[in-house]
Amino acid sequence: MATFHQISSQNLECPICLSLFNRPKSLACSHTFCKHCLERVFETQRNQQAVKCPVCRKGTPLPSGNVGKLQTNLPLSSLVDEVKAKSPTCTVCKMDEKLPAVSYCQDCGKYMCKSCEKAHSIWTPFSIHSVVAMSEVLSGKVPIKRRQKCKKHPNDDEEYFCTGCREYVCLRCGMLEHLQAGHQIKEASIHEDKVMTNIKELQEKTKSKKTTIENHIDFITTQRNEITNTLRKLNVDIDKTYEEYMKLLSARREALKSQVKRLSKKFEKELQTMEEESRQSVSQMNAMEELVTNGMKVPLEKDALTAHDTLCENLKIFLGHGDPDDQSPRGVTERAKKISFRKHVKVNELCLGELEGYTWNVKADVELPSKGIMECVTRAPQDSKIVVGTWQGGIHFYSPDGELQQTVLKDVSVVNIGFLSDGRSVVRDTDNNMSLYTQQWKKLDVTFKTMSYDEGGLGGLTVDRHDNIHMSYWKHKKIQVFIPRGGNSVREIVYDGYLPDHIFSIQSTGKLIVKDISDVVCIDGKGKKENVLTKKGMNPYPAVCRDDSVIVAWVKHEEGLVSIDRYTRDLDHVRNLITDFKMQKAERGLYSLKEFESGEIAFCTPDRLYIFDIAS
Repeated sequence: MATFHQISSQNLECPICLSLFNRPKSLACSHTFCKHCLERVFETQRNQQAVKCPVCRKGTPLPSGNVGKLQTNLPLSSLVDEVKAKSPTCTVCKMDEKLPAVSYCQDCGKYMCKSCEKAHSIWTPFSIHSVVAMSEVLSGKVPIKRRQKCKKHPNDDEEYFCTGCREYVCLRCGMLEHLQAGHQIKEASIHEDKVMTNIKELQEKTKSKKTTIENHIDFITTQRNEITNTLRKLNVDIDKTYEEYMKLLSARREALKSQVKRLSKKFEKELQTMEEESRQSVSQMNAMEELVTNGMKVPLEKDALTAHDTLCENLKIFLGHGDPDDQSPRGVTERAKKISFRKHVKVNELCLGELEGYTWNVKADVELPSKGIMECVTRAPQDSKIVVGTWQGGIHFYSPDGELQQTVLKDVSVVNIGFLSDGRSVVRDTDNNMSLYTQQWKKLDVTFKTMSYDEGGLGGLTVDRHDNIHMSYWKHKKIQVFIPRGGNSVREIVYDGYLPDHIFSIQSTGKLIVKDISDVVCIDGKGKKENVLTKKGMNPYPAVCRDDSVIVAWVKHEEGLVSIDRYTRDLDHVRNLITDFKMQKAERGLYSLKEFESGEIAFCTPDRLYIFDIAS
């Protein structure tokens, strides 16, 4: 007769891992499995909102994805603990008082005390049997034999398998009961061989599939290395050319390398996404293979066989998915290889060179807090933010992603903003009052004797490399230059046949870029024209970048179109960045342009802020 430990342990085994339940969790269908086994099953399923029962295939909602939150089968858990606590006794002895078992014969399916083990070992027919220590059985490392004597016919072994009932039976039960019911009876060994063959086939297919995906991951790594080498060569070319120029080219060099870095991040993000998807596929297959391989431990029947069939079917479906396409990572590499570096040959040009083979696209389209409020745009020093000043009141700080991060001076009607080298700011309001603020936007007790609006009209404002503040007046046709401590202007620049609307300082030379009505003019420190840009039918809106190159937004106001070009500090054309971008037409024809510290370009209309960035 089977012992309590034998009977109980056979009924307390998880249908998946075929070991005694460990932290059993119940599904909505009432079937129970080990917590770890359910976690592995959930990992192999694509629907991350529910876990599907391997036995009946009904789903149990699991929105949080945490199997641990499922209800614990406390009675079953207690019974498992009780079975583990009871030491099996010898099932061979004929004595009334059973001795503790010290070993287990996997062939006989019997627990044996020390004396019976000794007798078993010296009997020739049993000498080839596999006998293991009880510690191996109790730890779950060695499963006990499932095929036992028939309960109805104790002298008969359950050497046959009913495919209809999915259970082992003896020959008499098979002939008398199962065949009469129309069931199919086969030898247990044939059934077991079929299960083992199926498992081995799935293992081979899984191994082949994993090899294919791992090769794909290696290929992605190869592509990443090619991109890295390509971008490294760009940096080498940039550095070699930089050494041929003066130290003033360093700002431009850093601007170009910033573009390479941003391109590198874009390519890496694409490859990283592909790699993560492939690694997830390998992880899912590992989990599926582990669950399917559990079926090799012992003969399967009933729920365990159903669960195993489900797991095998899931793995077959997964293995049927198409292999990864190497064309996607190869395409990223090909786009990276199209990028090249073209240096400029004029030694006196600050524009070190230009990266070619990529385009610019709009990165963000942001609606300003109110319509028609923008008056100026500038770059925050030592911070990758763009500052938008508004006549309605307030200065708004935007990130390169277009997020509004801060608003200050809400009661000040702002026309122009400039920044000193120490981080202090200069603000010009609609009455032409110019004020100085700390980095925390506290107004300082400094007075600048500027012209009133009625006397001079509005204009532009810029800060040069020596922290001199230049303030222009379109009505009075001159530029006043102030120092940060305030007072009267220290000098004036008289216009030479142009009407400045906005002014920008070129830090390396001290020259100014001036926006006339329809022209962009480069003037020297005395106001003399040196170079002029113009395009028929377009209004220009220039800006000086941190490397002293010049970008100009050419606007067709009535059509609502803007194109952006880059020029050297001497206004020689470098390349077109944006062509005929369709913007939302504003009522006022006032626009501003500025480059972020990180290299993105901000173009602002009275109503909206557009941010452009390089695209691979």
